[in-house]
Amino acid sequence: MERVDGVIDAVSGYANGDTANPSYEQVIRGSGHAETVKVTYDADKTDLDTILKYYFRVVDPTSLNKQGNDRGVQYRSGVYYTDKEDKAVIDAALKRVQSKYEQKVVVENEPLDNFYLAEMYHQDYLAKNPNGYCHIDLSLADDKPEGAARTKLAPVETIAETLDPKRYAKFDKDALKNTLTKAQYNITQEAGTERAFSHEYDDLFAPGIYVDVVSGEPLFLSTDKYQSGCGWPSFTKPIDMQVITQHQDTAFNMVRTEVRSRVADSHLGHVFSDGPKDRGGLRYCINGGALQFIPVDVMPQSGYAPLVKLVKS
Repeated sequence: MERVDGVIDAVSGYANGDTANPSYEQVIRGSGHAETVKVTYDADKTDLDTILKYYFRVVDPTSLNKQGNDRGVQYRSGVYYTDKEDKAVIDAALKRVQSKYEQKVVVENEPLDNFYLAEMYHQDYLAKNPNGYCHIDLSLADDKPEGAARTKLAPVETIAETLDPKRYAKFDKDALKNTLTKAQYNITQEAGTERAFSHEYDDLFAPGIYVDVVSGEPLFLSTDKYQSGCGWPSFTKPIDMQVITQHQDTAFNMVRTEVRSRVADSHLGHVFSDGPKDRGGLRYCINGGALQFIPVDVMPQSGYAPLVKLVKS
């Protein structure tokens, strides 16, 4: 966690147990605590949802009371919050993770009742023991997860204000190689295409909005998403026709209509005329890597509150 951009500190400890100031020996003998890492981060550089994406890279969320070869209630997986508003963010992250597994995700989402620092020999363990037990791949912290945090949006009150292009112009085009994953960069900046059926958004139908992964500009509503069977996220229309631009694409000896985002000019995908007839007849075939999904419960604190009514309608 200390390698993640925006994280200030990460310390080891014991959380939500029955004994005050437990020792490691008490924890492994059944004090009820979970072996935990307290993460402090700069909210101007990252956010909880991004940190959770890093977290889920290194744990098995379907593993009950164990991780790797370790067994016991102290090895349960959980996220313990100090701000009750974080519960909705964690819930949304868990739903996203559950969509990738057939087995039940068993990660706890609970308020932090207590936390006690672990002994000094547990702190910075891998720095002190480079070849230590249960060494995870630290390079997983070096590549930003999809939908990594951008500049925080100021609250607005109307749909028109939410869709105002001026809100989304503050991104550094020159820094995109550092802020996007390789796949996101290839798609949005080099007009690449992800493999069919390869992106999690193809089968995601939770309520929320889909925004440009580069700028955060709202592009599509979950209510306009449908299962086309083509292998890419498909929508019957954008949230507003003004948020996209369309261009003739003659690559690969084909004539297609390319769809790009208005503000960031990100390549999104193509639009075809084989969509549902009763919903306009169009199919916006969009690369999942060009999008970030914002769950409806997270939209208000993410700066998209006025659009909640569109999702719920």
